[in-house]
Amino acid sequence: MAVLGGLLAVSALAGCSKDGGTEGGGSDDGKIVLGFSQVGAESGWRTANTESIKASAAAAGIELKFSDAQGKQENQLSDIRGFITQKVDVIAFSPVVTSGWDAVLKDAKDAGIPVILTDRAVDSTDTSLYESFIGSDFKVEGQKAGEWLAKEYAGKTGDVNIVELQGTTGSAPAIDRQTGFADAIKTNPNLKIVKTQTGDFKRADGKTVMETFLQSVPKIDVLYAHNDDMGLGAIEAIKAAGKKPGVDIKIITVDAVKDGMTALAAGEINFIVECSPLLGDQLMETVKAVKAGKPVEKRILTKEGTFTVEEAKAALPTRKY
Repeated sequence: MAVLGGLLAVSALAGCSKDGGTEGGGSDDGKIVLGFSQVGAESGWRTANTESIKASAAAAGIELKFSDAQGKQENQLSDIRGFITQKVDVIAFSPVVTSGWDAVLKDAKDAGIPVILTDRAVDSTDTSLYESFIGSDFKVEGQKAGEWLAKEYAGKTGDVNIVELQGTTGSAPAIDRQTGFADAIKTNPNLKIVKTQTGDFKRADGKTVMETFLQSVPKIDVLYAHNDDMGLGAIEAIKAAGKKPGVDIKIITVDAVKDGMTALAAGEINFIVECSPLLGDQLMETVKAVKAGKPVEKRILTKEGTFTVEEAKAALPTRKY
């Protein structure tokens, strides 16, 4: 695997892994070596996340071995085993799905290599297999989306038909964003989810699935998309069907990447729940801490908000992603 990213400064943190196992190989110049396996490049959010990790590694003087799993768990398992063989100092990854990681995480633990989860969680009951999980609370994101919708239709009568574009099946954000949203609207019997299907977090798939929704559902009032990219694809399908996004069909998405915020400012999306991809600095701080044997928080949350049309207009000029 190729070593990517320019490296600016040298970090001389040394010593054994936190668990006291086999010491990581390190680099020839004494830098911490981080093996990172990314989900893929399925969205604008993921691209921004990758850029944040590469830039932060360079600024922190950490040697980054980066791999792209292309959305496949088997590739990610292979990547992690490769990092173990190379004896990197720390392994970090954003899991494609929640299940099926115990064996490879145990291999890393036995090799004395600490593991950090970023963006997405795993469902392992043995939390000693990883040092920390850095990322958003996806269930809360879903709840925020549902709460806005419930408030929007408060006091109104008649059924409100909702279609839902889910993220990758089995992934933590897809599971939790669905659960949180459903929990938030369950006390409003007129808010009805009439169709739900995965769009795999991809813009093209969001367009295709929305086309199917428009053909199969006579009346759609609201679209809830688990990320901006699927929502943006759906907007193309809505326009092609002769309807006005944001007016004929209200749209809620999650992420708040620049393309999504631009659509929100234009009134084509009505509400966005933020999920920040800029996890690089927090990750590098945690990498240095676990390499030095220092205690770290098991769960590190990112700070995020929500955006209406007017808030998006105000935020766009200084938006970093």
